[in-house]
Amino acid sequence: MNVLQVSTTDTIGGAEKIAWNLFQAYRSRGHGSRLAVGRKFSNDPDVLLIPNEKLQGSWYRGWLALSRYLESLDGRVRGAWRFHDLIRGVAEPRKWLDQYRGIEDFRFPGSWQLLKLSPEIPNIVHFHNLHGGYFDLRVLHGLSQGLPVVLTLHDAWLLSGHCAHSLDCERWKNGCGQCPDLTIYPAIRRDMTDYNWRRKRELYARSRLYVATPSRWLMDKVKQSILASAVVEARIIPNGVDLAVFHGGDKQATRAVLGLPQNAKVLVFAATGIRRNVYKDYNTTRAAVSLLGKGLHRQKVLFIALGEDAPTERIDQVEVRFVPYQKDPAVVARYYQAADVYVHAALADTFPNTVLEALACGTPVVATAVGGIPEQVKGLEMVGGGSRATALNTYKVDEATGVMVPIGDAEAMALGIELLLNDGPLRDRLGENTARDARQRFDLQKQVDCYLEWYGELLRNNP
Repeated sequence: MNVLQVSTTDTIGGAEKIAWNLFQAYRSRGHGSRLAVGRKFSNDPDVLLIPNEKLQGSWYRGWLALSRYLESLDGRVRGAWRFHDLIRGVAEPRKWLDQYRGIEDFRFPGSWQLLKLSPEIPNIVHFHNLHGGYFDLRVLHGLSQGLPVVLTLHDAWLLSGHCAHSLDCERWKNGCGQCPDLTIYPAIRRDMTDYNWRRKRELYARSRLYVATPSRWLMDKVKQSILASAVVEARIIPNGVDLAVFHGGDKQATRAVLGLPQNAKVLVFAATGIRRNVYKDYNTTRAAVSLLGKGLHRQKVLFIALGEDAPTERIDQVEVRFVPYQKDPAVVARYYQAADVYVHAALADTFPNTVLEALACGTPVVATAVGGIPEQVKGLEMVGGGSRATALNTYKVDEATGVMVPIGDAEAMALGIELLLNDGPLRDRLGENTARDARQRFDLQKQVDCYLEWYGELLRNNP
């Protein structure tokens, strides 16, 4: 079969990694596989750039070239950055006006050329994240009338008036409006969330979509949302990781390769832009590390923040070392293999790849019980106590793969980390459980099988 996937980019980002992995796996199995993207970073000939800029006309392209030239002068010519917004407004006044008013931008003409990009007409079009400034949602109606359109949600942007995750707000169920935070990604300037929500609802009402989510948590949101009217069939298909890359390894040898101390307890937390990521909870992580440093006076602890370049810090007895984003998955896997515990604090998360990768490497996880994470980590049963974390940890030692803690609870997170660091046999047992569980539930090949089987059913039912 010929499958065309659509994604924001080809190589950067968690959701984008899922699309990229599927794209490569389909091709390796002999299927026609293409990936259409808003921004292309690889040299792969089967990755197709959606021609939004090319179709904008010479007026737009001329002003855009000037804007990019001024961007290159940032830092060398004072005030050059002030002209960027003005120039883009001149280049595309209607789009600029909509953005100024808070209306989500759908003016991306390349979206209407999707079926012309591939040398072979696709049997299936599979969409991933559609925000990120590259896609026109109005295409979904006509496209979904002509061939099966699969849509995998990686966040909740399609359900709301602007945000990818609504945190505690539930206005997305009834119409948005009076948005409590317009700065949440993707940010908008003014509160037109009610208009954006109604426009999406009207588009979905005329569409026929086959919707997948990696977690039951997100699927439950879909069923309560404006997208529900467009859903012909829905399936929960967990994300998978490449077990040829993410697997257990020799801890001492890996630490030697990475230049990490052999005698330290090593914690890892991975996310793009850890400290400024609105959905990750670095403040709780840092507070937990501080509490940990006070409780482990005679142990050397190294906390690695993977995904940001910054100077090394020290919190009591804990060294906090920042490591820039690593493009090579094999390098990322080494950090998981070198760690004693993977730590993941979040305010919102659908089904983070980093948790799956750590589990596949045999590293126990201490994470916030938010979003789809409780479907990834089998939380260790906590005996006794009355702790708020008790209800979130329900698995016996022979099944558990980590510890779940309440959102924003630094004390519970510190206790969970300390428990695993101080009990070597328990940590080793959970490490064995994580690797086994990842093989059973989160193998990339299993995810690929699920999608290919579904595609086959759709083509048989929609000749």
